[in-house]
Amino acid sequence: MKAKALNAAELKYIRHEKMKKWGGIILNIAWWAFLMFPLIYAFLMSVKPPADLYDPNAILFPKNPTLSNFTDVFKVAPVGRYILNTVLVAVLITLSQIVTSFLSAFAFRFLKFKGNKFLYGLVISTMMVPGEAVIISQFLMVSSWGWTDTLMVLVIPHIVSAFNIFLAVQSLENFPYEIYESAKVDGCSDLNFVFTIMMPLLKPTIGSMAVRSFISAWNMYMWPLLTTNNDNVRTIQIGLSMLNAEDSQSMVLMIAGVVISMIPSLLIFVIGQKSMVKGLTSGAVKG
Repeated sequence: MKAKALNAAELKYIRHEKMKKWGGIILNIAWWAFLMFPLIYAFLMSVKPPADLYDPNAILFPKNPTLSNFTDVFKVAPVGRYILNTVLVAVLITLSQIVTSFLSAFAFRFLKFKGNKFLYGLVISTMMVPGEAVIISQFLMVSSWGWTDTLMVLVIPHIVSAFNIFLAVQSLENFPYEIYESAKVDGCSDLNFVFTIMMPLLKPTIGSMAVRSFISAWNMYMWPLLTTNNDNVRTIQIGLSMLNAEDSQSMVLMIAGVVISMIPSLLIFVIGQKSMVKGLTSGAVKG
């Protein structure tokens, strides 16, 4: 009787654990569907033919799905050129922000000079100033220099990031100062130390910076809208907004273009999300 009671208790416990497991799986799937619904809906809209856009019987799922919208959008506008410009701008901004952030972090962490902490605080305080507050003065400045309608105007104002400098400095909080001293004794220059010793040891932070900087540069809208009026230098976010119109064909083409423009940033985030988490938490624990 005791053995039977024990077996029944074990079966009840196993059944309870299975219910908890499947309940957790169902809850995660439901939460994933809720979060991903905008992306799923955008994809479903992008494969709709223009005739189905206002069809009440095809509000969510298209009756006659087609992939022609993804090819037609390249015929209506130079989307390929927009994507190439955006990739070039995003890569240049990402690389420049990584380099300038680690050079600045090296100076704040290892070089002892007067006003070190004050200058670092001044850099960090710029994060409290919204970009919209200075965008007009920046536009007037670059337009007086003749930089408008060039890729240079999209890259140079964003080669430094206060947040990335803060992230790099935090990642160096636990970096042994003795490594720098040993490198100097061996005759290693400061630049050589940064690029050959310090940066390779901080790969998670570099991955976090790369993901954040690339996605931020890829999704820039206001600054490229103000400074570019030429298709040769226009980015994908601005180019797609030019497709917006009231007719159904333009709407499905614009949505197809939006789906295409989301693919690179989603891939970068999926590939680098682990490095991003490690980089953001690398300086959080001391010991």
